[in-house]
Amino acid sequence: MIDYEERVTTHRRALHLIPELSFQEYKTTEYIRSELEKLSIDYLSPLETATVVYLKGNSDKTIGFRADIDALPIIEETGVPFESTHPLAMHACGHDGHASILLTFAEWCKAQQDLNQLKHNVLLVFQPSEESNAGANALIKAFPFEEYNLEGLFGVHLGPDTNEGVLLTKEGPLTASATEYRIRIKGRSAHVAEKETGANALGALSNIVNQIAQIQQYQLSGLNQNVIHIGKMDAGEAINTVASNGYLEGTIRTYSPEDLEVIKSQLSAIVESNDQIFGTSSTLSITEGYPPVINPASLLDLVEKSAASAGLSLSLKAKPYLFGEDFSFYSTVTQTNFAFLGIKNTSKGYTSGLHTSTFNFDESVLVYGVQYFQEIINHLGE
Repeated sequence: MIDYEERVTTHRRALHLIPELSFQEYKTTEYIRSELEKLSIDYLSPLETATVVYLKGNSDKTIGFRADIDALPIIEETGVPFESTHPLAMHACGHDGHASILLTFAEWCKAQQDLNQLKHNVLLVFQPSEESNAGANALIKAFPFEEYNLEGLFGVHLGPDTNEGVLLTKEGPLTASATEYRIRIKGRSAHVAEKETGANALGALSNIVNQIAQIQQYQLSGLNQNVIHIGKMDAGEAINTVASNGYLEGTIRTYSPEDLEVIKSQLSAIVESNDQIFGTSSTLSITEGYPPVINPASLLDLVEKSAASAGLSLSLKAKPYLFGEDFSFYSTVTQTNFAFLGIKNTSKGYTSGLHTSTFNFDESVLVYGVQYFQEIINHLGE
């Protein structure tokens, strides 16, 4: 009989001690693979720090589950006995919890398989680099998911704004796409007394800022929520000279791929027209980030049944989040569902948000995640 609380707590605290940044999860991966080997579970290594497990069940259906494993460059301030031993790294987003859920679930799946009672085939994905560099996308390119003919792939994320015992999800967009843009402006310096001989990069930068602010109002539907944020600007060299250089960078958050294309096109048009007005020479670079997580309606019934059987209260979120999540890439290989497992408990003091130095939770809530995954197996095909 598996003691689920003991297992998830042991795994979580072992992983919490050794947080590692994106694509540097060597000790984390070593721990995961060592635990799988103890259970006599074979695994594949499509990336240096990615681990994938396939367990054969008693049907021709295969269902997938994913956990991310990387940490953040944050100095921990929780004061717990199992605080991070790695300088400038902390599991401040709960990925240690996600991996612990999946490891404990792997043990249950193997036990079911040994008893010839695993109802369906299972694909377990321990994925690196969610926080940056789109580890999901890299893994999809490295691993032949299409060969497994998945019925679906499920993921959970710890949710500090949701109470313990609640599973939060929604149909349609759940998280936003995250795209970065950078504009570099090359002007021509001149003394302020002869400003007409220069090309003012600061003036160009100011005009670009004003035009970016108009994109949502005039080029996009007022019914759609988009954020075109400017996070950093710099221009000019001296108090009495025409600025010869300007720089701007920002991020775009949207739930609509069509809106994203409009925004990118408008940014390009703004930069090009600005050069004609100010005589500057500018470059626009756009770094494609994570697509939005969009949960199809087709899996919601399975999610509802499984959550209820796991003892969770299902809550359907009214509005999506504006942060990005690279689980979104898996929708290119199968239908997916992403949900947030509540960890908020005010009486216990667990109220810190994601990506904070005091983020923490009661490991017993991770048992809900294990049971939720189990019930997905049990209810699949009903």
